[in-house]
Amino acid sequence: MDAGDWWYSARTVRQRFIRIAGIVIGLCAAIGTGVALAAGGAPQVSQFTPFSNDAHNILEGNWQSCRESDGQYGERVYDHVTGPGGVFELHMGPRREFALFRSVQNAHRDHDGPENLLKPYRVPLEAGRAKQRWEIPSMNLVLTATLAGGSRTDCESWFIILAPLEKTSH
Repeated sequence: MDAGDWWYSARTVRQRFIRIAGIVIGLCAAIGTGVALAAGGAPQVSQFTPFSNDAHNILEGNWQSCRESDGQYGERVYDHVTGPGGVFELHMGPRREFALFRSVQNAHRDHDGPENLLKPYRVPLEAGRAKQRWEIPSMNLVLTATLAGGSRTDCESWFIILAPLEKTSH
């Protein structure tokens, strides 16, 4: 074996690590779902499961907004503090709502407020399908949210991609 045959680039190692982490998280989620079902259909938990096939994406994965014990759908906030786009918060949920705010803060912000850079903030559902792509040129970001198969009344499952906005050359 040649000395160069065993060496992997940092990008290759990172991609493999992300794939392995995604598989482990997926297996844990599947086991957790099976345990919940065996326990008599306990309430589902809203969660984001990251995975990536493209190291260029800032965030990629499956977001699941589920009805929680209080009857409301879950929301999660992704705080981005370094790298492309600067410092921002991405709010996923409740349900079909998404919000992107400059900066990070502890207090909750209204999704329908003027600080939310995503318009519309609620993804419209048409014939059981929903997809929205937002381009935010001021932050050089693009967010795509697509309602995934298997969504039901107690949980909505979304495929999320947040990436740098590609500049087109003329």
